[in-house]
Amino acid sequence: MSTQSLLVELFVEELPPKSLQKLGETFASLLVASLRDQGLAPADGDYTGYATPRRLAVLVPDVADKAPDKEVEVKLVPVKVGLDADGKATLPLKKKLAALGVAEDTVDATVATLTQKSDGKNEALWLARTEPGVDLRQGLQAALDCAIERLPIPKVMTYQLADGWSNVKFVRPAHRLVALHGRDIVDVRALGIQAANVTQGHRFEAAVDPLTIATADGYATQLRDEGAVIASFAERRELIRRQLQERAAAEGLHPIDDDDLLDEVTALVERPNVLPCQFDAEFLAVPQECLILTMKLNQKYFPLLDAEGKLTNRFLIVSNITPDDPSQVIGGNERVVRPRLADAKFFFDQDQKKKLADRLPGLAKVVYHHQLGSQGERTERVRAIAKAIGSRLGGDELAKLADRTAELAKADLLTEMVGEFPELQGIMGGYYARHDGEPDAVAEAIEDHYKPRFAGDGLPRSPAGTAVALADKIETLVGLFGIGQLPTGDKDPFALRRHALGTIRMLVEGELPLSLDELLDIAVPAFGDRIEDPRDKLQEFFFDRLATSLKEQGYTAQEIAAVLSLRPQRLADVHARLAAVRAFSQLPEAESLAAANKRIGNILKKSAGASDARVDPALLQDAQEQALHAELRRVAATAGPKFDSGDYQAALAECAALKAPVDAFFDSVMVNADDAALRQNRHALLRELHALMNRVADLARLAG
Repeated sequence: MSTQSLLVELFVEELPPKSLQKLGETFASLLVASLRDQGLAPADGDYTGYATPRRLAVLVPDVADKAPDKEVEVKLVPVKVGLDADGKATLPLKKKLAALGVAEDTVDATVATLTQKSDGKNEALWLARTEPGVDLRQGLQAALDCAIERLPIPKVMTYQLADGWSNVKFVRPAHRLVALHGRDIVDVRALGIQAANVTQGHRFEAAVDPLTIATADGYATQLRDEGAVIASFAERRELIRRQLQERAAAEGLHPIDDDDLLDEVTALVERPNVLPCQFDAEFLAVPQECLILTMKLNQKYFPLLDAEGKLTNRFLIVSNITPDDPSQVIGGNERVVRPRLADAKFFFDQDQKKKLADRLPGLAKVVYHHQLGSQGERTERVRAIAKAIGSRLGGDELAKLADRTAELAKADLLTEMVGEFPELQGIMGGYYARHDGEPDAVAEAIEDHYKPRFAGDGLPRSPAGTAVALADKIETLVGLFGIGQLPTGDKDPFALRRHALGTIRMLVEGELPLSLDELLDIAVPAFGDRIEDPRDKLQEFFFDRLATSLKEQGYTAQEIAAVLSLRPQRLADVHARLAAVRAFSQLPEAESLAAANKRIGNILKKSAGASDARVDPALLQDAQEQALHAELRRVAATAGPKFDSGDYQAALAECAALKAPVDAFFDSVMVNADDAALRQNRHALLRELHALMNRVADLARLAG
């Protein structure tokens, strides 16, 4: 058995750029995983995946030409089925052995070597045998078939092979297959193509085409030097990033920071060449968001910003060719972008001819959801919710501002610009509101009312923006939950998880004096009888989302469960509660008190006494229960005000003093006394203790 590097490359027509990186990573990982499972590649070995617009490839070092033989045990049949009364093989056992290749004349000798042991249900017969290792040709064929079948292809194409009869399904038509073990071609097939050692380089600039790959290890170097292709996705991406920075710095500017655009452009070129371009400065009169978006989405260009973040009339392109004179490439791109920018300017100029307020009647003709009515009806619901939130956060003045903002917030959906670029919803509304003479506070709040749009996005900048953003998101959640449109698995067509996280972020990071139940109580009545009451389901949904978010922030499952099991409705307090729980868990008394709290909870679950029963001091007979009652009164007097003021850490620290009297109580006092009055009084004492200790979190969740 010898080992050498293995190269596999599928050469295809241009792959979908937004999927290329994932396709490349998955193709490589699936193929390598299959080789490892078959014993052909080291279990902990490294490998290198490649992905260009026209190829998926992987280089795997130390691949064996044949996997080692394996000693295995094969379960045959239950003992009572396989052996007769004399211990001889029955017909079912003989058939099983024959299927495994045991010759008929060796059955008796083989039976003597069988072992008997349980398979978990019955005593079974087991055969020890050596399975020959798979050879590379068979193993690679299986690995290729597996990788191709399981690729996450966004949309499968069906195309015809050269024979004119056979059809193949793949992401794009494949033309070549390379399979090299060192210098040797591996005899495998995929997608109707026989493996060879020939591929193709750059469509226009390859020095040699087609290109014969000499060795597996020399693939990337030979493809770069002779084929003018940089095979590594990561290497091309870094080259583009560096060239963008260098070209922009030469102009005293910087390119927009957009990882998705950088990934997409990396997937469009085989050997990148960044070039500077410009457009007419007159277009800068159009809002820069419009110009940036049209250059990014339609042309895949990188707009350049000045030191203050303002758009300039300079931009960078990433070309797939490197001519001696790039002027024609630059000029061609400058000509192409002009009509795009002219369209944006036309849309902007036309939109400003009609005020946002004059567009409002048109919202009644736009369907929002067939069960929830039009955008006009939705606007009225958002207005009612925003006005109520504004009143709670800032009184009548903020309520009036939030109401006007919510009234105009969706009007830009009817504009030409948003019709062309839906990503500009809200942003264009802010521009048009200013043009219409609306107060700056209204314009800014319209612009912000979709925030946060994504993870890491900023929050609304003003109280009015916050009120309307909350109203917009909670209206969506209540409405869709109310008609049963809940997210399932990985499907969330209405982005309800994102809406919930956005709501949570505003409540928590904005430290808003709004409780979750209060927010839902405001929103649900706005729908009248259109929906079923979704409050219980939404509470669960919010706390599930919050738990996931907190876990990502580094809190432990125990800490999160302890705090969220109490369903704290003021989400702005959650981080303070978590910090208090974490500090409490470090105290020497924590483990004992958590265990005692769990024990108390179990006792109270079985208690038949009234939940509001008070402790009667006259019935406290034992010294230990008297001491616990006295210490509980003292701690409640000092910790209570700290709980009420939100100083949860100090409050829990006060509770640590209860460890000694709690331990003494459980050591000496019979809680479930035979006397009903004593028993109920002791339960009442434990109920008071339990209530005090669990005002911040369920401390029982910290018990081991």
